[in-house]
Amino acid sequence: MFGLALSIKSRVRNCTPALFNQVVDSEQTARVCAEIEDALEKVRRGEMSREDFETYKGEQKKRLAIFTPHATFPKGRRLSEDAVPSGLSMYDIDHIPDPRGYFRSMIADRVGELGIVLAHVTPSTEGLRLFFVMPEGMNLEEAQRWMSQQLDDSDYDGCVKDLARCSFVVPREYILYLDEEELFRASPSPSRRGDVELPAAEADESIDSSNQTPLPSGGLGRAFKGIPYSEIIKEWWNKNDGEPAEGERNVKLHKLAVNLRAICDNKKEVLLAVMPRFGLSEMELKSIVDSACKEEPKGVSKKMQSIVDALLTEASEENETTEWDAEENNSYFTLPASLKKNLAMGLKESLVGVPASMHMPVLCSVLPIAAAYADQVEVEYCDGNRQRLGLMSIIRGEQASGKSVCKTAVDIWKRQFDEEDAIARKREEEWKERKKARKANEKAPDDPKVLIRTVPVTVSCSTLLKRFKNANGHCLYSFGEELDTLRKTNGAGNWSSKYDIYRLSFDNGEWGQDYNSDQAESGVVKVAYNWTMLGTDGAMRKCFRADNIENGLSSRVMVAEMPDSSFAKMPKYGKRSADDEAKIQEAVTRLRSYSGFVDTPRLRKAIEEWVEEKRVEAAKDIDHVKDVYRKRAAVIGFRSGVIFHLLTGAKQESKACLEFALMMAEYTLEQQIKAFGEALQQEYVNAREECQRNGKNNSVFDQLPPVFTMEDLKSLKQGDSCTAHSMRMIVSRWRRDGWIEKTDTKHWKKCNMQHATCNIKHLQ
Repeated sequence: MFGLALSIKSRVRNCTPALFNQVVDSEQTARVCAEIEDALEKVRRGEMSREDFETYKGEQKKRLAIFTPHATFPKGRRLSEDAVPSGLSMYDIDHIPDPRGYFRSMIADRVGELGIVLAHVTPSTEGLRLFFVMPEGMNLEEAQRWMSQQLDDSDYDGCVKDLARCSFVVPREYILYLDEEELFRASPSPSRRGDVELPAAEADESIDSSNQTPLPSGGLGRAFKGIPYSEIIKEWWNKNDGEPAEGERNVKLHKLAVNLRAICDNKKEVLLAVMPRFGLSEMELKSIVDSACKEEPKGVSKKMQSIVDALLTEASEENETTEWDAEENNSYFTLPASLKKNLAMGLKESLVGVPASMHMPVLCSVLPIAAAYADQVEVEYCDGNRQRLGLMSIIRGEQASGKSVCKTAVDIWKRQFDEEDAIARKREEEWKERKKARKANEKAPDDPKVLIRTVPVTVSCSTLLKRFKNANGHCLYSFGEELDTLRKTNGAGNWSSKYDIYRLSFDNGEWGQDYNSDQAESGVVKVAYNWTMLGTDGAMRKCFRADNIENGLSSRVMVAEMPDSSFAKMPKYGKRSADDEAKIQEAVTRLRSYSGFVDTPRLRKAIEEWVEEKRVEAAKDIDHVKDVYRKRAAVIGFRSGVIFHLLTGAKQESKACLEFALMMAEYTLEQQIKAFGEALQQEYVNAREECQRNGKNNSVFDQLPPVFTMEDLKSLKQGDSCTAHSMRMIVSRWRRDGWIEKTDTKHWKKCNMQHATCNIKHLQ
């Protein structure tokens, strides 16, 4: 199926299995890619700039062989006009932190479904390249779009549509999947081999003759006022009855060209380059453009102007950091742009009008109530156990730091609970009145046992038990505006009981009390109770003191930090529209519609790899705090991902879903360590300080000499309250994991760490 060039100057040759294997196994291919990978490591260590790396990479890639997956070239010239389509297409996923991990979690179990015949890491090791059999009846552009939809990848490379497009050969170890039989099933006969030289310096570009207009790429790389023409065209179809169906292609493309002309500077060459093809030849498209440009130039039509205005407004909102954020230059966790654009229904609308610096607090505040609505769902975690969606969050920030933005979002999410609870509370009040008004010898009316889902955070343990008993397995929810109020109302000893209830609710455990009195509620129940609380740093420190941090609640709570508002200007808030609020209600209804077991295998796999990465990091640094918090941070990230998945309504977890889950796990771990790390016993290392002293490439393990003693380890840990027992335990684990081997009674030797180092990076 491939035309293949083997060196800097070589013939375009038909690719056979033998030739393909010869090239991928060659020493030259391996050496070039190894040198590129070494340069990338220098970038990560700060020894080389990204700009210098890109230049170096470009030069090195010229030494690699190239092949053309889209077509073969019987005349020996790699020109689109001479191409014979192969039936394959190439799809790039660029700039992902861990291409191998991404392939394992997102694609490996779908290769048959997606028609993939070859998958490999790109020469830079920063991307993934897939070769797949195009669905019948599709052209290159349609096949690319189809694959992007299958992978839920809105940021795909729209430029990979030229039949002459080529790809660099990579070494065998870069190949993640190969179906050799399918790859070469439709190879052309040897008589079709070309015989002209092809400079590999032109590799990875669409190579055409000098007097030929390149096949358009849908406008990518070209833009009007910063908006890519591809986005404008996409919105045009959305506003004008969709893309052309069979029989209406020429008419619809002509109408598009007429309206697009004015924002293409009335230049035919620009218009021709950005217009979509839908299978048209170059001459056919040129004829449509010529016809559209016959009349004198006119201004932008009202339809096109409205589309451009809407896209400019959307772009402005997406890129907005607000005057407050920009001027104060606050440091805060921001959502990746790709994820913000692809947030699930309900979550996306929750962030409308919210400054970027407050996005994570708002998300953390609404996730527990979203999970409470999905209380009939059961999922399997990566350890094999079944779970419910228990979530709790504390939004911390000083007075007047803007925490009310979280309450506003939660209030919208809470409407359905509030409406139903109002009816139930009215029934309960009527019952109480009848009970109070009855005569002395009259039988008390039966307790209506109403279902009330929202309870105040100050609820007594007895009333809470009653609510649990009447809940019939449903999850209760509380929102507290002041964490300090909760602490004060539990000052008489009940706080410890509430701690037990909260801790058990995370795991849907059993709790109860037994009193020999009609005045107090007794019984044992399954605890399903999610909550969101707002509070100051001082209130949280009083609630989570060093002597009770270890009871496990701190690791079960999502903590989100409001941006520092000291001496800052007033933040600017936007308003949610009625449509935004309706979308949130639609999201609530969707979550309530789910019941029973929901399987999320791709999400399980992604979280399993993340928690293993953190185990390796913690083990290398002897970081007990990270080791403690990583485990439940992973569970919280997983459950957040499940909510995201349910909100999408998709059959399987999307790329955005996995990205969201890993982001939530990472953020939760970071915030838990920041909030509770120092209090987690004195012998534990302060994780934040340790991370600052020992970065990714400078861990305690890495600083040890190739052969080391316990004294070497103690000297590196000097000043940390790490006991000798702890050091012996971690050395034992290193040995068990194959990182070291014992040479004598006092010495250990580092092993080859290539197999033990975890290269998974969270998608951020």
